[in-house]
Amino acid sequence: MSTSTARPSVLFVCVHNAGRSQMGAAFLTHLGGDRVEVRSAGSAPADAVNPAVVKAMAEVGIDISAETPKVLTTEAVQSSDVVITMGCGDACPFFPGKRYLDWQLDDPAGQGVEAVRPIRDDIEQRVRALLTELGIPAA
Repeated sequence: MSTSTARPSVLFVCVHNAGRSQMGAAFLTHLGGDRVEVRSAGSAPADAVNPAVVKAMAEVGIDISAETPKVLTTEAVQSSDVVITMGCGDACPFFPGKRYLDWQLDDPAGQGVEAVRPIRDDIEQRVRALLTELGIPAA
């Protein structure tokens, strides 16, 4: 159980770790700063972050061009307080005592930046709500 002095840890998971989970992690890092520990991973990581996602995030002043998709590990899940899944279904390991949230979001894979923007904006609103739930003021 986390104490009041420990930073909450949040893991964002989607299949390819190239779009939704990258945006979620970037928004939480941007808005939560060093008050929250942020990870993202994919059950079947892509070779690179979706270029349309990189462009959509740059439009709101967040540079994720250096990010790379990471493979989901059991350790990442075990060391996280909150696990947010985004369309990976049964590929995400389940551990009792963890808080799981499943965010139903369109997959930006193969989409242009116009299709990514509403997904990005939805993720930002969900991240802001999560920060409120965690008692962390958004930057």
